[in-house]
Amino acid sequence: MSTTSYAVPEQSWQIELEIKRSKFLSFAANVSHRQDAEAFIRLLREQHPQASHVCWAYIAGPPNTTVRSMSDDGEPSGTAGMPMLKVLQHSGLGDVVVAVVRYFGGTKLGTGGLQRAYSEAVSALLKELPTRLKVSRSALTLVFDYEYDGSIGRLINRYDVADMQANYDQQVTVTLAIADSEFKAFYDEVIDVCSGRVVIETPD
Repeated sequence: MSTTSYAVPEQSWQIELEIKRSKFLSFAANVSHRQDAEAFIRLLREQHPQASHVCWAYIAGPPNTTVRSMSDDGEPSGTAGMPMLKVLQHSGLGDVVVAVVRYFGGTKLGTGGLQRAYSEAVSALLKELPTRLKVSRSALTLVFDYEYDGSIGRLINRYDVADMQANYDQQVTVTLAIADSEFKAFYDEVIDVCSGRVVIETPD
C-alpha cells in the first residue's frame, strides 16, 4: 500500500521573483505520473523559447515514491534541480511538479547564489500554492449472491469508499475504491458478512 493520505496541489500556480535583475518564473502543477510531469515541462519550454534556463523537479506520486527527478537545464551542476527537489521533499507534497524559468539579467549569481535563488523560487511558490488532501485508495471488485446485497450495502456506507458501481446479473458485482487505511478492516468484514461466500478481486 502507498502512503495513506498526503497533500497535493489543488490547481496549477505561478509566481515571479526578481533576483539581481534575473527573472525567475516559478510554476507548479498536479501530476501523478512521470509522463504528466514531462509534458508540463515541455509545454513550459514551448511557451518560453527565449528563456535562459527551464529548471525543474517533480515527485510523481506519494511523497515517499521513487518516481522523482530533476534537471539543472544548463545551470552549473547541483545549483538548480537538486535544491528545487530538496524543497519539494521537505514540503511533504506528492503528485507535484515545479519548474523555474529563468531570464538572465546580466549579473552572475555564483554557485551559492544560484542554489539560494532556485530554492527561494520554489519555497515562495509553495507558500502560496493551494493544496488539498489526497486519500490513497485501492480498487476492489466484490462478487456475491443477492441475499447479501443489503448487508454489503450497509457495510459500504460505513467506510471511506469512492467510485462505486454495481452490476446486477446472475450475481451482484460491485467495484469500488477503498481508502488504503481501511482496506484490511473492510476486506475482513466483507468476508464475515458473506460467511466467506464472496469473490474479492484486486488489480495486480
